[in-house]
Amino acid sequence: MGKSRGKRFSRTEWSWILYDWANSVYATNIMAAIFPILYSQVAGSGSLGDHLYGYAVSLANLLVAALSPYLGAIADFRGMKKKLWMGFMLAGVIFTAMMGLVGSWQMMLLGFVISRIGFSGSCMFYDSFLTDVTTPDRMDKVSTWGFAMGYIGGSTIPFIISIGIMLLMKMSELSMRIAVLIVPVWWLVFSIPFIRNVRQVSYVDVPPAELGKAAWKNTVKTFRSILKNRAILFFLLAYFFYIDGVDTIISMATKYGNTLGLGQIGMILALLVTQIVAVPCSIFFGKKAESVGALKLITFSVMLYAFITVIGFAMGYLVDFHGTLGMTLEKAVGISQVLFWILATLVGTVQGGIQALSRSYFGKLIPPERSGEYYGFMDIFGKFACVIGPALYELFYGITGKACFGILSLILLFVAGLLFLTIGKKHFLKAEHS
Repeated sequence: MGKSRGKRFSRTEWSWILYDWANSVYATNIMAAIFPILYSQVAGSGSLGDHLYGYAVSLANLLVAALSPYLGAIADFRGMKKKLWMGFMLAGVIFTAMMGLVGSWQMMLLGFVISRIGFSGSCMFYDSFLTDVTTPDRMDKVSTWGFAMGYIGGSTIPFIISIGIMLLMKMSELSMRIAVLIVPVWWLVFSIPFIRNVRQVSYVDVPPAELGKAAWKNTVKTFRSILKNRAILFFLLAYFFYIDGVDTIISMATKYGNTLGLGQIGMILALLVTQIVAVPCSIFFGKKAESVGALKLITFSVMLYAFITVIGFAMGYLVDFHGTLGMTLEKAVGISQVLFWILATLVGTVQGGIQALSRSYFGKLIPPERSGEYYGFMDIFGKFACVIGPALYELFYGITGKACFGILSLILLFVAGLLFLTIGKKHFLKAEHS
């Protein structure tokens, strides 16, 4: 079955871990750092195409979220999980390549929507394979190593290569297209171990002719089971809120820094530090979970994120109220830049750990033969969780006219997450020992 209870990772576990190494380059080069700049240049800043970019992101997330439970239900049937993963992975690779090759912004945008669906869908099936490649007692370790390798493979090595190429070619359009084309090559090559060695072990047996009907029935059944199972329900509710806060901090960091007038190069370097710090910290979280438990570490991470929002607030408060505090704007910005580095480092210590342990802890709460369905519902909570945080930020920013109050409002998400973790604790512990 490819499972191993020993200290070393089995070939199957390593092959699963390496897919994080393979696909994480999409998150950095395409979603966060390089493609948005390239697309803006091609479409024209402030143009119709530029404004449609945000809607394209929402559309891709909405489609994946809406289809996740049903696709997850289909994946749980014998032989289907690997086929679905492969289809979404190849769609992501092919259409990412298209984005780097075509000239029109319309085709680039189409490629972006389909590639993002491919990326998100393949990640959902990848997560659900965790119950196939290892045992419950090793899930925390395997999952955290996956995130650690993702930070090295996707978020650091190819990102640095891309930055080097762009600097050598003086940030030309061609250099950015090369950086985009690095993504599908890296993604496909390092997916080969997963293709060769990972197999679906736990599944539901059903005749192929009844696949569609059975998948729908199982989706409804799983939804009802989640409502009845207090451990899974409270964990998903907690996850919905705290992962919203995590994602919002990741996505809004540079926007917030720009609002405060912080230097772009300094912010990019600070965010690179976040990725580097996340590597050993993700591994540490997996090892520490063996002694203190994943739930305690998740709770600690949520509390630290709440503290991070306070640091973010302090950064903005110094800039927005520097006159009242009796300091010059230059001094306030200087202190805020230091605080941004502290914030980036703190985020790096828990960013990988909280995501990896959430993935593995959820895997311990659910039936392994129906992991596709349950991870499909978890994906819904993750995708729709990207809505509240940015809206809170803009609401409080708009009401007060100060960005610092926008960032401080995110603490509400972490408080809500802690509340559901606290309420569900007895149910979590009961499920762990059942």
